[in-house]
Amino acid sequence: MTRPGPGSPWYGATRDAATVPPEVAERALEWLVELQEIDVPAALVDEWTRWRAAHPDHERAWQRIEAVRGRLQPLASPLRSAIAQAALAPPRSDARRRAIKALAVLAFAGGAAWSVAEYTPWRQWSADYRTDIGQRREVVLSDGTRLVLNTDSAVDVRFDAAERRVRLVAGEIFIATAVDALPSPRPFLVETAQGTARALGTEYVVRQFETDTEVSVFQGAVQIRPRHATGEPFLLRAGHHASYTDRAVAAPDAANDTRVAWKDGFIVARSMRLDDFLVELGRYTPDALSCDPAIAGLRVSGSFPVGEVGQVLQALVATLDVRIDSEQRLWRRKLVRLVPGPGTGRG
Repeated sequence: MTRPGPGSPWYGATRDAATVPPEVAERALEWLVELQEIDVPAALVDEWTRWRAAHPDHERAWQRIEAVRGRLQPLASPLRSAIAQAALAPPRSDARRRAIKALAVLAFAGGAAWSVAEYTPWRQWSADYRTDIGQRREVVLSDGTRLVLNTDSAVDVRFDAAERRVRLVAGEIFIATAVDALPSPRPFLVETAQGTARALGTEYVVRQFETDTEVSVFQGAVQIRPRHATGEPFLLRAGHHASYTDRAVAAPDAANDTRVAWKDGFIVARSMRLDDFLVELGRYTPDALSCDPAIAGLRVSGSFPVGEVGQVLQALVATLDVRIDSEQRLWRRKLVRLVPGPGTGRG
């Protein structure tokens, strides 16, 4: 196969790229991810070859991918990052599908069918402030408000004469709001995909999930207004935690210090299930963490440093009678799985 050279129109936002059907583009990118595996079966290569030959659109989509891959070789590029995320996600999972869509935006952006602004991965890459996996960052805004970004988080900041607005693109932030110095104090709002949380003299944490937002209030209060809800905003007071969708706020429960311990570099677990603990710990490492279902219900308690993921895993081995199975994968990333230890299940 002949790859397009640097002068090829495939490198731009071309009509050819724009007219590749979305389903064909995504299937081509699925092939790209599948072909990243360490040992690719010959049968899979044959199937991929037949797919390319089955329709001109298939070959055009693959040529586009080849061209963009050639241009974006650095490991730090958004495309490489998205490929790695897709390769690490389980086949046919929601995470794999989200990563494939992000890849489609990056590889085919510029056509009418692809809007970069609609996809969080690209917005996260270009945000005003962002953190990498495992990184935390403190930012003092122009009004004196203090933000702390947790791992793999991103925000855009928009202050004007009418309001102070922080858009949480991805991840989690702690906010300690300052009193606005303007004669007419502007409201302070944190916007997520599901709505807004307005601070009322507040220290609070906001975390963006795929389908909802969580808010934990430690001082003052927060008014939550789901994006598509009617009526008055929901008032969440200090010491409480609630999640909300774009239409409703769930019943609040207690907000304890475990929800903000990350700000000081720790996960505090209180009889947390092992599988849930690994989900939280996995936010702080590029490695994919999981456990065997047979030990998923083991309980974890303690205070664990998020900057020492390897040491935390070794502590689990020492205290829970589990062992670590790991497999090196794409671009030095690993699949790390906890499995039953030699004494598990013995009376």
